[in-house]
Order: sequence, then structure tokens, then C-alpha cells
Amino acid sequence: MPGFVDQAQLHARAGDGGAGAVSWRREAHVDRGGPDGGDGGHGGDVWLVASVNESSLLGFRDHPFRRATDGVHGSGSKRHGARGKDLVVPVPVGTVVHDREGAVVCDLATEGARFLVAEGGQGGRGNARFLSNKRRAPAFAEQGEKGQEFWLDMELKLMADVALVGFPNAGKSTLISTVSAAKPKIADYPFTTLEPHLGVVRVGGVRDGTVFVMADIPGLVEGAAGGKGLGHQFLRHIERARVLVVLVDLAAPAVGGDEPSAQLRILLSELGSYRPELLDRPRLVVGSKADVASDDEGVCELVLSAATGEGVGALVEKLAAIVLDTRAEAASAASSEIVVHRPVPEGVDVRRSGEGTWLVVGRVAERAVALSDLNDVGAQAEAVRRLRRLGVDRALARAGVRDGDEVTVGTMTFTWGEDV
Repeated sequence: MPGFVDQAQLHARAGDGGAGAVSWRREAHVDRGGPDGGDGGHGGDVWLVASVNESSLLGFRDHPFRRATDGVHGSGSKRHGARGKDLVVPVPVGTVVHDREGAVVCDLATEGARFLVAEGGQGGRGNARFLSNKRRAPAFAEQGEKGQEFWLDMELKLMADVALVGFPNAGKSTLISTVSAAKPKIADYPFTTLEPHLGVVRVGGVRDGTVFVMADIPGLVEGAAGGKGLGHQFLRHIERARVLVVLVDLAAPAVGGDEPSAQLRILLSELGSYRPELLDRPRLVVGSKADVASDDEGVCELVLSAATGEGVGALVEKLAAIVLDTRAEAASAASSEIVVHRPVPEGVDVRRSGEGTWLVVGRVAERAVALSDLNDVGAQAEAVRRLRRLGVDRALARAGVRDGDEVTVGTMTFTWGEDV
């Protein structure tokens, strides 16, 4: 798996909305034609979509920026601007998205799962939208809203049917290269594997056989669950595996290593310390290098030698049966619908920014005052009406605002009073 990257950053920038137009109908023989400004188009959204065609986050390592296009401004004769194009960003199945504080905002664990990572700005309404019996000549329109912009952290947790877990140099790479077409680096020293490798294993015929994915997880060491070595970077790829194969090195005691029973105890302890639920997964304890040593303690369910092929066929057949069972259980519990993740809509928040000064934050509040000319009396009245409809006046009163205090909402600053 050359160039495998399982951690990357993403800078998502949605498109800005187009501005609404201030325009007046001007034609011969049409007296007082009235406003005819068109609306601006919405900005494009940025979506993350889980795809089986992606296997790594390599494309984000050096180029994390993804931006959708802006909406087009409105114009006269009630011509509305075009909407910006959405940007669909494919990521590997199993990608987990975190905010900058480390909280999980999305887990794209199934093929086709979608996450609205940045929402495009709404297009502004033209002055024709503000025509009413009381307002016959609105001389203002809405500005286009800025698109959302976020820095996010992404990590990939491999979606494998079977994960090989064991100490460095236990024979995991040799085994996966024997049962699949994967070609990991193999050598007689610890930590040959520094990144996970995936191999596709086929059992039986083309039509009636079973195919499953096996992951060669880089060797664990004692203390990996606490971050020793590259523990957390390795262990994350075990989380989603349906079946665990705990590979113990039968030849280790001959070169000063731990006995098979001690290896098993340490490996299970690290898995349980990292994620206790991993101990409830179906697992097989397999002894490797049976051509040079034997399982004198009887801790293994199977023994094999990848070098001679002894026991390899029995292992893959047993794994195929377990994988089929776990897939059936998962299919009965899972929904066939594509999962679409959207962030929780923002509300309105009132904050004291200083003595006698207040700040109202939130997209809906900022959108309410995003008018083209706040010096216009009609625009001011419209902004106040929108804020009242959102309950901003009540929120300020609950927060303790007093007459004469200065309140800022977006680009609008006004003095609080009973007549507001």
C-alpha cells in the first residue's frame, strides 16, 4: 500500500452566496415600474462521501484545501443568479472527522455515507422581494451570505474483515503475502511493517467461494495502548475488523522472546486497554513458525507455517466461515439506506463583550442584518423585525442588557432602548 496516509487535515470552504440586486423597472410607457431586483444564487456546499475507490488520505497530506464555487449575483428584470456548484470530496470508507477540539463530528463507516462538511452561503434576496403594501419602493436588498469555512482533522480506520495482531516479527506479513496478493516488506528484524497492508483472500471457487479482506497491522509492543511506540496509530486499524487473528510466535522463546502464553496475555491486555469491546470480537489464536517450533503450552487453536504452507488452508477456511457469520449478523442489524450526516443547526447566542457592550452571534442573526444599505430607514426596520422574530430582543433582555448599551449583530451596531 504505497503512500498510505491515515491521518490528514482538511480545510473546507463553501461558496459564498450571491448578492441580491437593487433595480427598478424602467420601460417606455410604464409609469412607476417598481422594484425588479433578482435574487443571488446560493453558494455551493462541500460534501465528504465515503467511497470504496479511495484507500488512503494521501491526497490531503499536501493539498488539504477544498472549495466550492460561489453563487452568482442577482440582476435587474428579476433575473436570479445561478447557484454555485457543490463540491463532492471522496474519502475512504472508515474515515472519521474531528473538529479542532478533537470531538468526533462524523464517522463515514459505510459506502456512500455523506457528510455536509461546509454549507454554502444563502443568496441574498433582491429588492423585488421586499415590496409590500406598506413598502412600495424598497431601496435595499440582501447581501450574499459567506459560506462556512472549517479546519478539520481526519483519520482513517481500515475496514477489514480480518485483522492480524501480533508482536513485531511474528510472521504477519509473511502470512498475508502467502494467502493474498499483498506484497508487504518482509525481513528478519522487528518493525519491518510500518504501515498497514490489505490483502484480498479468496476461499473456494469464483462463483461459490468467499472473498474477505485481511489487514496486516504493524506489530504491537507492550504499552501500545498507552501510546508506546506507534501504538495508537496501529491500534485504530483494529477497531473495525470483524474478526481478530492473534498471532503468537512459537519460535520466540528460542531467541530470548516471550513464551506463547505470555505473548497472548500481553496482546489481549493491550487490546482490552485500548478498547475493551475488542475482547468480545470473534478471534482465533494462531501459532506461527510451526516449521521450527511447536505449541508446547497448547495455547493456540491452530498452528501454521507460512514458509511451508502447513495449516494455512485450514486457517483461511475457518476464517471464511467466521466472516460469513459476522457479515450476516451485521447485515440484519444494518439499514440499507445511505446515511447523510448534517451538523446541528446553529442557534443565536448573546455574549457580553465588555462593560455596556453586547455581541449577538449565530448565522441566522447575522443573516437577518445582512442588508445592502443599513442606512436606509426601510432596511433598518426590516432588520429589527427579523431580529425580533428570532427572539433576539428577549435573549438580550434575559442576558441583562440595559437601555443605552451597545449591541452588535454582524455588521450592524445599535444602541439598545425600549423603542428597539
